Amino acid sequence: MAAPGRRGVLGVAKGCRRFEGLWASRLGSRSLTLAAAPSNSGSPWRLLGALCLQRPPVVSKPFTPLQEEMAALLRQIEIERSLYSDHELRALDEAQRLAKRKADVYDEEDREQDILLVQDLEDMWEQKFLQFKPGARTTEADKKNDRTSLHRKLDRNLVLLVKEKLGDQEFWMLPQAEWQPGETLRGTAERTLATLPENNMEAKFLGNAPCGHYKFKFPQAVRTESSLGAKVFFFKALLLTGDFSQAGKKAHHVWVSKDELGDYLKPKYLAQVRRFLLDL
Repeated sequence: MAAPGRRGVLGVAKGCRRFEGLWASRLGSRSLTLAAAPSNSGSPWRLLGALCLQRPPVVSKPFTPLQEEMAALLRQIEIERSLYSDHELRALDEAQRLAKRKADVYDEEDREQDILLVQDLEDMWEQKFLQFKPGARTTEADKKNDRTSLHRKLDRNLVLLVKEKLGDQEFWMLPQAEWQPGETLRGTAERTLATLPENNMEAKFLGNAPCGHYKFKFPQAVRTESSLGAKVFFFKALLLTGDFSQAGKKAHHVWVSKDELGDYLKPKYLAQVRRFLLDL
């Protein structure tokens, strides 16, 4: 292959110098942009970690008419395709023994053997079943519509809301706390759970990343240039044990289902919460 001529070498050199100048100008402009960006410490927005604490359903939801019909059909198919159980085989064997006894062709061993009849067993089981009392699906809190109680709507997810005071106004919201330097946002949400008054709750947090966020401005009475509003990051957690009680005090908390959130939360805040809150 022939060596490049003098013109070709000069052209390559000019191209390299042009590329270096263009890259230097872009790098310099980016450095100026980064240097001019405000630091987080000077931001007028406060960071908050919020806790979406859910109590999972305790009992299954009642069947719809279609589900009832489908369940009955599946039970019938299972019965038709199933084999005889030990109890059914025993019942058939007992029927044969009784038939021999009536025909007076039974053996001496059958005459001396004390037979516990299948009907006797079924009567015993029936008595035990009548003594069993299933738990009620509707509790006293449901009858009184006591939304401060955790023992309501046992077949639904319940979410904890608390009443917070901002300025001279009170708002319902998910429990939250302000982020502190040196901790993660999930750590802020965990601290929120630990600092709730009069509670002995344990919860399992679902992941390290927030499931949603919300941005709002403080009321005019408390808003300043250095404290304009807050950015809230939500973290989900499932209640494992414990309860939240404020006995003897004015109720500042409620346990509500997804369709009851609209009775407490502001529309914009509610829209953000509903985006990550499922009620299956």
